Order: sequence, then C-alpha cells, then structure tokens
Amino acid sequence: MNRSELSGWVELDGHRLTLPEIEHIIRDRPSDILRFGGEFFLSWDGCRARDHLGIMQGDCRKGTMICNGEVRGVIKPEVPDMSLDAAIVTAVSLRSDEGVVAFSGGVDSTLVAFLAQRECVAVGVGGSHDLVQARRAADMLGLSCTFVTITQEEIAAALPEVVRTIPDTDPVNTGIALTQYFIARWAGEHGHERIITGQGADELFGGYSRYLETTTLESDLARDFAGLGQQAARDQSVAALHGTYLSMPYLDLRVVRAAQQIPAEEKVQHGRRKIPLRTVAERYISRDLAWKEKKAMQYGSGVWRVLQKLASKNGYKSSVQDYIDHIIRVDHGH
Repeated sequence: MNRSELSGWVELDGHRLTLPEIEHIIRDRPSDILRFGGEFFLSWDGCRARDHLGIMQGDCRKGTMICNGEVRGVIKPEVPDMSLDAAIVTAVSLRSDEGVVAFSGGVDSTLVAFLAQRECVAVGVGGSHDLVQARRAADMLGLSCTFVTITQEEIAAALPEVVRTIPDTDPVNTGIALTQYFIARWAGEHGHERIITGQGADELFGGYSRYLETTTLESDLARDFAGLGQQAARDQSVAALHGTYLSMPYLDLRVVRAAQQIPAEEKVQHGRRKIPLRTVAERYISRDLAWKEKKAMQYGSGVWRVLQKLASKNGYKSSVQDYIDHIIRVDHGH
C-alpha cells in the first residue's frame, strides 16, 4: 500500500486516530472507514474518502468513499445520544490538541475558547466591535489572545486574492472571507494548521436576527443548515491560502444530533436567539458573556465598512458589488 495522505483529522468511536492507525485500518479493516468521524479528506491507492458533512474540501462528494471512480460506501459515523452540554465539551476536546481559536468575544467563540484553552486570535479594524468585545471577554476569562488590527490598505491588498479564491463573490461572502483571510494569515504565520471556530452555531441554534421575525423557523433552520457546505467551501478555500484549515466543533455530529433534537421554538423566543447554546455557555462563562448579542463577522470586524469606503473611493459609491466585479475584471486583465 502506498502511503495515505490526510487533510484534517479522523476519529473512530471517539478515539483520535494517528496516521499509522488509519493506514492499519485501510489495510486490514477497510469497512471501518465508513464509520470515520472527524473532519477529513483521505486518499490512498486510488481511493478517496471525505467526512460526512464535507467540512474538509476534497475531490469527492461529502460523506463518500470512492475507489477507482466507483462509490464504495457512505461515510456515516455512529453518533452517541448525548446532552448538548456533553456533546459540545466532547467536540471541543477532540479538536484542542493543536491550533488557535478564532475569537470575537461572542458566545459561539467564547465558549469554544474557554473549553479549548488554546491561544486565541481576534482580528478587526482598529476600534471595531469585535476587537473591543474580544479583549473584554479574554480579560474576563483569563484567555491568552492576540489582537490583530487590520488596515484599509491591507484589506485592499487582500481583496483580489480573496475574490479570486472564493466560490461566491457577493458582498456578504466577500466580507466574511476577508475577515477569515486575516485570521488564517496570522495562524499560518505562527505555525498553526488548525483554526478552531464557532461556525454552524447560528444555523443550529437560531442565531440570525431574521429568525426573530420568521413564522417558519423550523424550515428556515433546516434550509440554512443545508447551506453550510457552501460556507465551508468559502472559508476553507481562504484558509488554504495560508496552509491552514477551519475546524468546527459545533458541526461535530454529536452536537448536530443534540441540537436538532431541540424544538425550533425553544431556540428563538421572547426576542432572544440561540437560547440552548447560551444556557450551556453560562455554565462555563459568565452570564453576561453568554447572553451578550454580537454583530455578524463582516460587520463586527469593521471589514464591511472598509469595503464600502474602498468602493466609494474607486467610484462605486452606490454598489459594493460593482466594486467587487471591477476587482475581478482587473484581476483578469479586462
């Protein structure tokens, strides 16, 4: 057998597997690959396998094992029935042997950071909401955190590379990807391959402000959860520019199972969002941090406002999208 190649990490029945252990399974018990959990793209001897939700990117469909062009099975790990609290703690623990936590001071990343006890990194424009809130949360919890201030010039310089890389170049995706770009750049420069993030919490627990007004919350959550693959493709493509990848404990299948067993109406009510997650969080972090509302990444980091300024400065005052399209045309030499 040729040596296998692994992007990400693999677990089996809650045990993190080393590459030699994976190769032993490939050789002697290949059917066990279909029970692999974790976040991975694995290739060996004309075969490829990718994690159930497709968090890691690779040239086969998510949740499949393919050998010599033929699908050999569906990857679907057995997931134990756990409380939400236990599921989150387990998911973070499995990812905390290496890496840095992308930190904004919101409940999603603050709970992960406290449980992981890894170095944190917060990025934003000087004086931005995320930098202010992240510093406050880190001080309250005694977390080790680096605060990276990004400038308008750095954002303008990164923009062509980002829009060249991500699948969808609308303003929201571009703003989020730009913020991720600087997190990944810092992580890569400081020797971290894994970036532990709070992605997926909004879709699982009802974090978007639009959920407060909807009359179809359950179907909205299902639709948004189904769209997480597109988000993963965006974020992982940007992370890969710096030799890193995003690891998402809230999208651990234990957490997904526990979250999806909670009725939608218990997640958003009385003007509050992500109620189950905040209830778990206040067992570990202060109630103030657990229940504090936060702006979306592209707004909290200040990147969206800089994008608007850059658009206006370049003659596109009324449309950030037109400015992004201009960047793409210039990048292609048109």
